[in-house]
Amino acid sequence: HVRQLYALVSETLRYASVLEKLLDGAALLQAEKKLPPQLAKVLVYDLLFGKGLKCGGRWKALARRHRPRLEAELARMKVRHKVSRNEDLLAPEKAVSTAASQVPRYVRVNILKTCVNDVIEFFKHQGYAYLGKAASVEELKALSGKKFLLDLHLPELLVFPSQTDLHDNLLYTSGHIILQDKASCLPAFLLGPVAGSHVIDACAAPGNKTSHLAAILKNKGQIFAFDVDPKRVATMNTLLTRAGVTGCQLVQQDFLTVDPRDRKYSRVTHILLDPSCSGSGMVTRGPGEEAAPSAERLQALAGFQRRVLSHALSFPALQRLVYSTCSLHQEENEDVVQAVLQEWGSAFRLVTAFPSWPCRGLAAFSGAESCLRASPAETLTHGFFVAVLERCRDGAAAHSSLPAAAKENPQPGEGTEPGAAPKKRKKKKRRVK
Repeated sequence: HVRQLYALVSETLRYASVLEKLLDGAALLQAEKKLPPQLAKVLVYDLLFGKGLKCGGRWKALARRHRPRLEAELARMKVRHKVSRNEDLLAPEKAVSTAASQVPRYVRVNILKTCVNDVIEFFKHQGYAYLGKAASVEELKALSGKKFLLDLHLPELLVFPSQTDLHDNLLYTSGHIILQDKASCLPAFLLGPVAGSHVIDACAAPGNKTSHLAAILKNKGQIFAFDVDPKRVATMNTLLTRAGVTGCQLVQQDFLTVDPRDRKYSRVTHILLDPSCSGSGMVTRGPGEEAAPSAERLQALAGFQRRVLSHALSFPALQRLVYSTCSLHQEENEDVVQAVLQEWGSAFRLVTAFPSWPCRGLAAFSGAESCLRASPAETLTHGFFVAVLERCRDGAAAHSSLPAAAKENPQPGEGTEPGAAPKKRKKKKRRVK
């Protein structure tokens, strides 16, 4: 049912501009003032372009009552555009779909249930050819057919060609793999809490990052996952259960209303903060394209992001925080980080996140290059921004720029070569008196 609903919504978005013109031409929303515009689009799509209305009750009756007017308006639209098929009313695909075709299908192996080698063997038995570990982004770009690679940066990420559909695959339906974009895997990976840590996922739904945190923790420790929407919390609960996550407390609450001094959170040392944003970095796999957010919308989002980031830093035991967005706008990224760091003075500092990552933060302030960015053109991912903040301690040694997860899985050129065996320590001979 979820897949059917997803397909219906996707197709409705694909025909969005056509449906808006139909609604205007037939004056449907003027005639039915209580009908929500988005619901009207879904009803009209299903009525005229889909497989017929599946709903019942008053909405079905309403749509059927206006069907003659809608069909007449559709016919007029075809005459005006000199086309005979519904598909010909669609605008040509825009550049965003070109970017989407370049972004591979990323598959995160859920190590709570399986391991990378077993998943690789499973796909090989399904007829896929495993090409080993990628050495460059260009190798990911060249993927085609039933071939896949191990990602060059993240140790539990497999990479398939863009159009690979694994939603019906047994490994996905059983929770052994998570379909998650590479950029979306970076926040939990860079937070890198050690097993046993207490962690907050401040804006957690739908739960992919939460399940990634649980995998890094090996289900040892405690995760507090917040979301204000009850439906999103229910969806997250389903996803986390399927992924085998334990030791995670779901909290239906606005994170801004959480008391940092509550004893329940006295041991929270790590926070992952991925707040609401414009979503301007998300690459859709269809031809639709979101309108650019207005300056007022960006200001409102940035104001909220500054408040929630400052609030997260007020947890007394906090040692490390990752702030991330799927936005391309400086107002939501570097500007937010700069403002909050200035507010907190010398209490927190930016850490150089993932030094080997090629795409750095915009030069909005001194040190912004410590942040990282991702994009379809440069990293073959969705557009993303990540900043890692750590608490400063007077006289303390400099912190590592890599999290625990990265230390356990060193990157090429950062200590070991891929596939190299660990060096054995020489035992010192003990002198016997």
